[in-house]
Amino acid sequence: MPIYLPIADLPINIFLILGLGAAVGFISGMFGVGGGFLMTPLLILIGIPPAIAVSTVPTHMAASSFSGTLSYWQKKLVDQSLAFILLGGSLVGTWLGVWFFSVLRRMGQLDLFIAIAYIVLLSGVGAMLSFESIRAIIRSWRGTPPVLRRPGTHAWFHGLPLKLRFRQSRIYVSAIPVVVIGLAIGFLGAILGVGGGFLLVPALIYLLRVPTTVAVASSMFITLMTMLLATVLQAAQNHTVDAVLGLTLMVGGVIGAQFGSRAGQAIRAEQLRFLLGLLILGVAARVASDLIHAPVELFSIIPVERLR
Repeated sequence: MPIYLPIADLPINIFLILGLGAAVGFISGMFGVGGGFLMTPLLILIGIPPAIAVSTVPTHMAASSFSGTLSYWQKKLVDQSLAFILLGGSLVGTWLGVWFFSVLRRMGQLDLFIAIAYIVLLSGVGAMLSFESIRAIIRSWRGTPPVLRRPGTHAWFHGLPLKLRFRQSRIYVSAIPVVVIGLAIGFLGAILGVGGGFLLVPALIYLLRVPTTVAVASSMFITLMTMLLATVLQAAQNHTVDAVLGLTLMVGGVIGAQFGSRAGQAIRAEQLRFLLGLLILGVAARVASDLIHAPVELFSIIPVERLR
């Protein structure tokens, strides 16, 4: 059953989009990640133009993070001081990302940049997840405890000025790295269509030493706000948000997440991380293969208004 996507300007099977949304929703529920870093390249692989995929996925991310953000906020798990400083950097990064998106699109280099950026990002994240999970599995087999960093040790950025005390996170750190992290997450979210939670949560936990629950809650709040802004800016400035595609993905995602969350509870954490790492590496390899293979048609005609 084909459905017409007005902004992407192509017909596509609605069951394919629903199935893709359900599959990514299943993965999101199973592994506890947003799924945007998988949704965007998968949409590109099935023929959705990269500009439309990058701009539309934030609508799915914003919708999926809304209920979680509301729940965490009511439970007072969001570190408001930390979240709003992160948000300030994220909003600036989102604006810069949308601007850079427009520049690349006018230059005709957007598709190439997105493909290369996804190969680098997914390969790095997938390799780190796989390596860390393999080490954890080996430690579990041998019965050796994990090596933890000694309490009181600090990274180099702890010596930076403008230190603030974040009471709920129980950290005393400079506002500079917090703003920089938010800036990077916002930029990536706008230019690649990723929520950034799969990068923000580890950064808060391992770099700033934020408690895991607070890190997840604050990250979900940042994801909601940046994805909302990215959607508005992409729709207003680039006119590349396809509402029909976004709504169909949302329906499939909600259904898939319910089954994924149940499946994830039956598998150990290190095994989940290993499977996620392999999945991410597989997507990176698929994107890379499409980039290096010669296309069927070496030239294409694109209307001038598409590049404006």
